[in-house]
Amino acid sequence: MIERLKDLVAPLWPKLRLRTILFAVLVFAAAMPAIGAIALRVYENTLVRQTEAELVAQGAALTALAALSWPGAPPPAPRPEDPPESYFRPEGTTIDLSRDPVLPERPDLPAATRPAQPEAAGVIAVIDPVIERTTRTTLASAVVLDAGGVDRDGDDYAGLPEVAAALAGRPRTVLRVNGDYRPRYRFEWLSKASGIRLHHARPILVDGQVKGVVLLSRSPRALFRGLYEDRGKFGLAAVVILGVVALMAGLISRGVTRPIETLSAASRRVAEGGGAVPRTPRTAAVEIRELYADFRAMAARIERRSGYLRDFAAAVSHEFKTPLAGITGAVELLQDHFETMSPEERRRFLDNIAGDADRLSQLVTRLLDLARADMASPEAGVATGLAEPVRRAVDGQSRTDFAVTIDLPPDLPPVAVPAATLESVLAVLLQNARQAGARHAAVAAIQTDGVVELAVSDDGPGVPQADRERLFEPFFTSRRATGGTGLGLPIARSLLAASHASLDLAEGGQGGARFRMVLPRAD
Repeated sequence: MIERLKDLVAPLWPKLRLRTILFAVLVFAAAMPAIGAIALRVYENTLVRQTEAELVAQGAALTALAALSWPGAPPPAPRPEDPPESYFRPEGTTIDLSRDPVLPERPDLPAATRPAQPEAAGVIAVIDPVIERTTRTTLASAVVLDAGGVDRDGDDYAGLPEVAAALAGRPRTVLRVNGDYRPRYRFEWLSKASGIRLHHARPILVDGQVKGVVLLSRSPRALFRGLYEDRGKFGLAAVVILGVVALMAGLISRGVTRPIETLSAASRRVAEGGGAVPRTPRTAAVEIRELYADFRAMAARIERRSGYLRDFAAAVSHEFKTPLAGITGAVELLQDHFETMSPEERRRFLDNIAGDADRLSQLVTRLLDLARADMASPEAGVATGLAEPVRRAVDGQSRTDFAVTIDLPPDLPPVAVPAATLESVLAVLLQNARQAGARHAAVAAIQTDGVVELAVSDDGPGVPQADRERLFEPFFTSRRATGGTGLGLPIARSLLAASHASLDLAEGGQGGARFRMVLPRAD
């Protein structure tokens, strides 16, 4: 089902540049704070809790002053030099806009059946100037009640849930509708706290008994007013976000998009047969640097392959021209002088044609072998013991005038090269030694540094110093007159290279030649 959905969406998907994708991601990342700002409840809830914390602090100060001013209150205990942790009782906020209900506006208070207690009235008269001066700054309304919830004007507050909780000895904060609120801004409907008011009731405790209540109320700091007051912070945040976006855009441009575009243009030039690989930009990302290195290696391989193909084509043309020229010349002579030629002359020209045709056939066969060797790929899971392919190759090349000795340690590990490849390469090396005039050859192996080295040496005339550099070039041979094609050693090296092995000419001993194969061990 998912695949069918992908097939339906794929034709409609637009072709996007990497620059566009990265820019869209960065814009989205930058817009996330703005998207979060739509739900300003978190910030607004913080403003409400900040207002509650202010009411709690103001209430704690007023109730402490009232408790100390209460008639008959014991003197406060001195603060210990090393107060324990239980000495401090911090009080956190409790209001949550998304959880706590908003109560109706404070109802009309009924008249109390009795006046405020005389002790409470005396305390109210003492702390009333303090309340007056405090509210000038905090803008909070404060009322002091006696132990029955009655104020000095005779109004009964005991029916309010927040006052009831305080009379029971527990401070409490509630949310109530603010009846005096009137919207001023068009978007104030986004703010839940605009039309509410916080009411905080706190008990006055004297010697562990509730003697009265301090009731405070205040509207929380409005959302839009808070945003306006914090406009500098929000402006700085916006500038920082835009600066980071610009910085990231420049970083991605210089580290990803520009290097990729440069590499893409270089790829097109290389495909057209020209151009050079640009140097790796210093600002490019690590992956892009690795991509440049891989591209540089690929371009070098393409260049070497192109040179190899040009040289190979020239060599093939040269090798084929010689026998073709001989065949063409012989045919023309036969056509022009067939009647006047003696039977021996005709036979000689026909033998020349047959010999050149045989050489062409041999060249074609060896070229096919070389092509298959160049295109070969390593086989997975190959583990070949050396004893059997070495024995078969030696048996196939041994003659009465050409002896081959084998020196293989019994503890040699298997190698990751097919047995047919080993046998073919050994056959080529032993055949070359025998045709070069050697009377004895030796095959020896040792294990070193996680690989197996297989050496083939002989007592023949060896390889001249001038021919060593060209020994593995296709069509290079010193036995062209005897039918050599110069493709045996290139085929052998290509067969081994397909299995991640190598074949090289090592130093000769006693005037002979010595070839060394490095074979990877099987896992």
